[in-house]
Amino acid sequence: MQRRQFLSNALASLAGASVLRSAAAAEPAKGSAPATAPASASAPIKIEKLVKTEEEWKKILTPEQFYVLRKEGTERPYSSALNNEKRKGTFLCAGCDLPLFESSTKFESGTGWPSFYRAIDGRLETTVDHKLIYPRTEYHCARCGGHHGHVFDDGPKPTGLRYCNNGVVLKFVPA
Repeated sequence: MQRRQFLSNALASLAGASVLRSAAAAEPAKGSAPATAPASASAPIKIEKLVKTEEEWKKILTPEQFYVLRKEGTERPYSSALNNEKRKGTFLCAGCDLPLFESSTKFESGTGWPSFYRAIDGRLETTVDHKLIYPRTEYHCARCGGHHGHVFDDGPKPTGLRYCNNGVVLKFVPA
């Protein structure tokens, strides 16, 4: 019993230290952009929310899309055909067709998922995810709330951000 109590306290301490570090780093709150995101000169865009029941989502999404968008899952790395998409165009949310990324912001991150250094203004909302014990910034479609991936601060210039997106939940529309 003492060993279980010790392990429980140790894990709680690690989690607490992680939360304190992230708070000191000005971690974004729900609905805000990452602390390192570039400021936008334009006014915030109002996106009307799309609400559906779980059954309605299951009717319009593939099982893989449903798992990622609605259950915050992750597809296998290197499984998306969009990893190799090089044409000019726009990447849309597979759940609601909201444009999320321009192809000019896509880059090869070597992670196995389509990666972008900038989202289209106002199209994503963020939350803090502690599923791996340490905090990560998770992002969702601003219209349907579908989970797309996580944003990290190890991307290329000019933003330094890497939006690591599950390809199965994107649609590509060529220009």
